[in-house]
Amino acid sequence: MATDSASGPGELTAQTEESTDRSDSTDDTTDLPDPAFAAYAEESLPGAGVGAAGKDGRLELAFARDGTETRLVRDLARTPFHVSGTLGHDPHPAGETVYVQSPAGGVAQGDRHDISVTVGPDAVAHVTTSSSTKVLSMERNYAASDVALAVGSGGHLDYVPAPTILHPDARFGQATTVDLAPDATAVVGEVVVPGRLARGERFDFERYASTCEVRSEGELLVADATHLAPGADDGPGPAAPGMLGEFAVLGTLYLLAPAADAAALADRLHEAVVADGATARDAAAADRDTDPEVTAGATRLPNGAGVLVRALGHRADPVTDRLHTAWDSAREDWFGVGAPADRRQ
Repeated sequence: MATDSASGPGELTAQTEESTDRSDSTDDTTDLPDPAFAAYAEESLPGAGVGAAGKDGRLELAFARDGTETRLVRDLARTPFHVSGTLGHDPHPAGETVYVQSPAGGVAQGDRHDISVTVGPDAVAHVTTSSSTKVLSMERNYAASDVALAVGSGGHLDYVPAPTILHPDARFGQATTVDLAPDATAVVGEVVVPGRLARGERFDFERYASTCEVRSEGELLVADATHLAPGADDGPGPAAPGMLGEFAVLGTLYLLAPAADAAALADRLHEAVVADGATARDAAAADRDTDPEVTAGATRLPNGAGVLVRALGHRADPVTDRLHTAWDSAREDWFGVGAPADRRQ
């Protein structure tokens, strides 16, 4: 059976009052991913500073239903983002897919990215990235990304980027907000890899903070926060008990459906991710050179918002696969069709 409260890395809370909106001020110290980033914000950058050309990335995508199809009706991309078009490979008959590309080598110090995805009534959209996001090593300041997702009545959005890889000394913060109509659904995913594991890097980044807030009709349903700071003296490190422990990779999947039966969905998804793990362990027994060990579980989100799935593993691919199992199961439950296949493989 799934539980009613989240455990593991991060904090999950239900709130009954509106949170203060993020400021639109250009003062870099007033719009921090986390208060712990304040000291970084005071550090000036050599060369191109915060907000300079190439540092202030912007992506705006809007989808609308047109008869039996969903169309991309707005596409604004500013470096480092690039959108080459749509791919109609979603198993949902009305679904449309966009792969976001980046010509840059990764996210650098001082980068500030704003991403907005809007899905209109009855539209079905899937947004992902063409490759992993590499957060590069940093000496000064930090990098941040604000992601605003909105889904209209009867609409659905899958926002499931490829994993984020944190290079040594990286400082990265991400804030995601989701605004759902009461009868809309959304899947929002994130996989965080603490370094280039094949090179022996593990928790060599400096700080990572991620928040996700979910609202419906102006009411804040869920606020979830993850803050990892290896070696910092303001809290336990990622490898501490109750955090990631022996594992390295953290995967999170929000399956948002305010109108659905969250308890029943949580039970089904919990069974799905645990059963998938049993299959992986059986495969490992036949191949001792493979280590697919992942631990995962599902829980109901507060205020009937949906279900949270978290997975911990030693490598990115098995964690991503486990989240895809939950994603696929939820889409079967909602629409009778599974999740889109990963065209990067």
